[in-house]
Amino acid sequence: MCKCLRAFLLSIMFIDYTKVELHAGKGGPGCVSFRREKFVSKGGPDGGDGGRGGNIIAHGDPNLHTLQDIRYAKVYKAKNGAPGSSSLKTGKNGGDILIKVPLGTVIRKIKSDVIVADLVEKGQEFILCKGGKGGKGNVNYKSSTHQAPRYAQPGQEGGSGQFEFELKILADVGLVGFPNAGKSTLLSVLSKARPKIADYPFTTLEPHLGIVKSGEFRSFLMADIPGLIEGASDGKGLGHQFLRHIERNRLLLFLIDGTDENPAASFTALNNELNSYNKALIMKQKILVRTKGDILNNIEQEKWTAIPEYLMEISAVTGEGIQDLVKEISNRLDAA
Repeated sequence: MCKCLRAFLLSIMFIDYTKVELHAGKGGPGCVSFRREKFVSKGGPDGGDGGRGGNIIAHGDPNLHTLQDIRYAKVYKAKNGAPGSSSLKTGKNGGDILIKVPLGTVIRKIKSDVIVADLVEKGQEFILCKGGKGGKGNVNYKSSTHQAPRYAQPGQEGGSGQFEFELKILADVGLVGFPNAGKSTLLSVLSKARPKIADYPFTTLEPHLGIVKSGEFRSFLMADIPGLIEGASDGKGLGHQFLRHIERNRLLLFLIDGTDENPAASFTALNNELNSYNKALIMKQKILVRTKGDILNNIEQEKWTAIPEYLMEISAVTGEGIQDLVKEISNRLDAA
């Protein structure tokens, strides 16, 4: 593969996980200085304080949809504070580094389950590493018994550490199903999203988002999650990378191929994968959607009615049941 093509492919990749090393700036040292003025033979101390080291701040940006930029900048180092100077002048603070991330980004310290920051709102910020305090100048150490201190405080070290950034897509509705169940086709019909569609499994290898209109001034955000396979909760088939995006969805659509010989077993398998990954996912609202209604004949309804979820049938090709599905989703979201 030529370098140009490789660079292009990397530029369009959806990146939802990365690790970075962060170093805040060190505080500037305080200054040792004494007044030097005409006709003043013994001027007192006038050394100023050092400036604060630069902070490293995470910032939620709704215009970003991937962690791509962060992935290729492995190390961030903020600038140190400037030293203090004479005439009680405080040193300049080190410049802060602002790391912009997509909404829905969770940040943890590596080898820790403790969430440091969870950025879900526009403009939300969190200081990941705080810059060190500037050292005090010698003027701060003057006393009645020590008129000419020749000592100033060094600046403090800034915070540092290794962090992992994980993006969990913020969407109202998530499409869940095995490969080739018709998720991408449904999203393309309901919205202007154009995920890759083909007659073979694993066509979708990254989440896709689409805005679905449900009224004149109403809409909801739908996410097409790549197809799951049994063992996804254990990481099989990149399962963890896909399942993390379901955690934020308010409503899940379980799409099962209408030609499935054992839909109840498929539904149970999907439920089990979600439950094994995160038990809270089982508590989310669900709608069972039987796809490919345009090619179905002599359906054995008892196989489907055995599934304990509200069932709807659609055909993305003919449009059958599509508007009813949008209306049901909208009503569920409003009620929630």
